[in-house]
Amino acid sequence: MNTPRLNSHNKLTHRYTMKENKLSIKASQIPAESPSRVTRRQFLAGASVAALAGISIVPSHVLGADDQPAPSERLNLAGVGIGGVGHGQLQELEKAGFRIAALCDVDEVYAKKTFDIWPQARRYRDFREMLETEADKIDAVYVGTPDHSHASITLAALRKKKAVVCVKPLTRTVQELRVVTEAVRKAGVATQVTAAPNTDETACRTCELIGAGAIGQVREVHIWSNRPWWPQGMRRPPGADAIPATLDWKLWLGPAPERPFKDVWPGDALEMAQINAYRNGTGLSRGVYHPFNFRGWWDFGTGALGDMGCHHFNTPFRALQLGYPITIQATASRLFEETAPLASMVTYDYPARAGMPPVRVIWYDGGLKPATPRQLGDQPLGDEGVIYVGDEGKMLGRDILDPAREKKFKDVPKTLERRGGTWKEFMEACKGGQKAGCNFDWAGPLTETVLLGNAAIRREKCLAYDATAMKFTNDEKANLYLAADYRNGWKLEE
Repeated sequence: MNTPRLNSHNKLTHRYTMKENKLSIKASQIPAESPSRVTRRQFLAGASVAALAGISIVPSHVLGADDQPAPSERLNLAGVGIGGVGHGQLQELEKAGFRIAALCDVDEVYAKKTFDIWPQARRYRDFREMLETEADKIDAVYVGTPDHSHASITLAALRKKKAVVCVKPLTRTVQELRVVTEAVRKAGVATQVTAAPNTDETACRTCELIGAGAIGQVREVHIWSNRPWWPQGMRRPPGADAIPATLDWKLWLGPAPERPFKDVWPGDALEMAQINAYRNGTGLSRGVYHPFNFRGWWDFGTGALGDMGCHHFNTPFRALQLGYPITIQATASRLFEETAPLASMVTYDYPARAGMPPVRVIWYDGGLKPATPRQLGDQPLGDEGVIYVGDEGKMLGRDILDPAREKKFKDVPKTLERRGGTWKEFMEACKGGQKAGCNFDWAGPLTETVLLGNAAIRREKCLAYDATAMKFTNDEKANLYLAADYRNGWKLEE
């Protein structure tokens, strides 16, 4: 048997995507001051010398050189939640042509490295104050906070008719999701979610090959991730720790139920063993909730599926024209009431669509993976990936695993537009161009899919879903997980 060799496209698909979106944990290691950035002090010093010499010096970015938009082409953007992934993503937004005009974070220490990059940006702790003060000064808002506050911030920005780019998942619950997507239609502004693009070369080629019948009709899709990198499957630690003066814990909680602040896990805690299992914990947080580790708590995050599902489902959604599943069932490691499990498998069944047969999509996390296709021989599956199973073959990402069929379909025409990626697409949409590839209308069913999977994990049974009614038809308790229970005076409203 000829064993196909995985090419660079397959091996680098996830890594490239993470780099483009700056979602790697290494984002926090980006230097605060890029060598190419000219500070105000440096510029003024240079200008003084030039004046003495009778020479006018203008930085290249003022003229739009070096692929940098001129100031007249830039749009003003405000960032909320800037200490985590926002640190790197805001830099990407600046490269795409946005001017970082205002920054907001509830933790001034965690956000310091980002504040330091843009000392000229006006600073805030409460996003509501920022939006009121900056309403006539900004064009767009970046939302990089924990999942439980996405909806509140996004809706507030939409009420001000501001374009919004939000980290995935768009919301923590399905109810929030439906309210947000309806608000966007009324606001009529540009939107984007930071899921891995379905418009780059790898995604487009995958869609073209599947559309051309490279593996026949697709019947199954297997998607897996090596997350979580953070603690899951745990109970709430007892007691309370002193809240740092630099952190607004009440505002961090936002609409979530109140709970005592806990700082970090003890060094001998089992949760630390989970953290240290990945890269020996290098670059990861010891925080119980904040920073980063909110992901494992249902009140604040959406687990491994919510964190990574939008990335990995995005291209299959486009290639297979998926919408809402009709049934979802899951199995998982031991369940705890407040936290996502250590590992899970979630099975989605989709009906026939636009000339395509019903398809089953299976998600794996926590180290679980599908069976290795026999065509790979002894080559192990990577930490993350997607396998498409068709009537006439299989694909691993964009790679056709049958050498004969790969040869047969190697000249399939490139018919889909390759676009600029998450940040450039958002800028294009803000300027009145084509919608971003993961705009909120597209991201709605995508996000809903992963959130439905979390409900199935928590109920451990097969759930039948009626998307029109936004309810499970065979389990009332599961429907409680679709709703947003806002507390502390917060309300879910457009």
